[in-house]
Amino acid sequence: MSVGHPVIRRRGLMLVLSSPSGAGKSTIARNLLESDPGLELSVSVTTRARRGSEIEGVHYHFRSQREFEILRDNDALLEWAEVHGNFYATPREPAEKAMAEGRDMLFDIDWQGALQLKEKLRGDIVSIFILPPSMKELKARLKRRAEDSDEVIEKRLENARVEIEQWREYNYVVINHDLNQAFDEVRAIVTAERLRRDRRAGLFDFVTELLDEKV
Repeated sequence: MSVGHPVIRRRGLMLVLSSPSGAGKSTIARNLLESDPGLELSVSVTTRARRGSEIEGVHYHFRSQREFEILRDNDALLEWAEVHGNFYATPREPAEKAMAEGRDMLFDIDWQGALQLKEKLRGDIVSIFILPPSMKELKARLKRRAEDSDEVIEKRLENARVEIEQWREYNYVVINHDLNQAFDEVRAIVTAERLRRDRRAGLFDFVTELLDEKV
């Protein structure tokens, strides 16, 4: 048996982060990607027009309506949704390839997309819902962002109540009282899920070698 820390082959996981707007999901996702080289962002497909600052294959895979329909009809998408007249989706091939190669992917999607992913690849999904500490604090955070009118903020709060109702559908729930603490909790979940026995197919060979070792 080799000396040192053994590398145990495992299947990758699909980390799904969801939250109402303003609860901190995007910041936590960005911090995870910056601090964890083993995690990569799932790049969505969209029919939305590309903005000047956006790069094909980095921010989105930009496709025409017809191209999107072909992907959808050929079961090449794990989940899809229509938002404000544009379609968004998760392509199947890159996700399944990453899982098979033991790479972990981060999905920054809403609860509807999360439910669709669970239907397709339940065993690979680790879902985390980020909650605000209170609705009052959520409203304050939305106002501090200074991105939306009061009318839009009220609409986001209305939508937040619908989204929060879905918390039971997630494996884990993190309450974002403090961003650093919430980030640490999400990172701890990722570490624990990577160590799960049923994800680590290489344990069979390791234990066999361990038991055969002469001492």
